[in-house]
Amino acid sequence: MKKPLLILSLLALPAVAEDTRQLAELKPAAQETLRKEMLDNLIALNSIVSLLAANQVKEAGEVAEKELGRSAMGKNATLPFDARPGPQMPREMHQLAISGHIAATDFARVAASGDRDKALAELPTLLGTCVACHASYRIR
Repeated sequence: MKKPLLILSLLALPAVAEDTRQLAELKPAAQETLRKEMLDNLIALNSIVSLLAANQVKEAGEVAEKELGRSAMGKNATLPFDARPGPQMPREMHQLAISGHIAATDFARVAASGDRDKALAELPTLLGTCVACHASYRIR
């Protein structure tokens, strides 16, 4: 008796909305590089938030710069072209990525002061660049 009820319940759910984000057509090797990089970025963001929660503000800034900031730009330059996502991205997507690196460096500069409130105030700008890109683009 419970199976038909479950099926009826599922039929009542709204259809999944169409993904309207722009498709960034990257070669498979570049897709793999980008997916790994995004996972690494998520791990770095988690470390930054955890460090801020522990009031280790300067350390959060160091992670931001090393893993996400301008210091992290160009880390794929030595890969074969097919594995490099940056040059294959739509221009606007690449600009968002660069803006993310700059926002991370700006956050790191503020965090270097050790002022937690100022660092927290800067964090939404850093996260906002991630959200803007992920809300606008997809790779599959």
